[in-house]
Parts: sequence; structure tokens; C-alpha cells
Amino acid sequence: MKESIKIIRQAIKDLPDGDVFQTIPKKIRPPKGSIYRRTESPRGDLGYYIISDGSPIPYRVKMRSPAFTALSSLGEIAQGWMLSDVIAILGSLDIVLGEIDR
Repeated sequence: MKESIKIIRQAIKDLPDGDVFQTIPKKIRPPKGSIYRRTESPRGDLGYYIISDGSPIPYRVKMRSPAFTALSSLGEIAQGWMLSDVIAILGSLDIVLGEIDR
């Protein structure tokens, strides 16, 4: 605990003065081209595919959610089971329907 407090005090001491929001750019201009990046989320891999022509608004942004990936395997997993069992299998996948309905 003492070491954690020491780290927190050191971090607070090194914070720059002024408004934090003034240092953040108002518009982010993605560079021209395409890129795919993934990051780890609590439910699995979360991927972003961005195509930009250099303007402030990207030409295309596609997000691949871990819930969509898990749900796409449901047909393979649930094959041969009764409907009442499929409901339990679906619950075990821990999906978020809001991520799938895009």
C-alpha cells in the first residue's frame, strides 16, 4: 500500500498544468490508406478496420466484435441438441446483442 501511494503521489506531481481537453485535438484526421487493428476486450478480440482518403471522416469503419464471432459459432456448437439446451448454450457464450445488431 505504501508503494502504491508513493506511485500515485509521483504521478499527481508530474501532471501538467492547464486544461487537459485543450491538448486533445478536436478532429482526428486518419492517414490515407487502410488499416486493421485489434485490441483485447473482456469478451475477446475486438477488431477495427478503417479505410481513409485523408479527410477528417474515414471512408469506411468496420468493427468486428467478439460477441459476433462467438454467435457465429452457435450453429456448429448447437447441432444435435434440443431447443431447450440451445438456450443454455447461447447463454454460455456471454454475448451482447447490442454488439451484433449493427
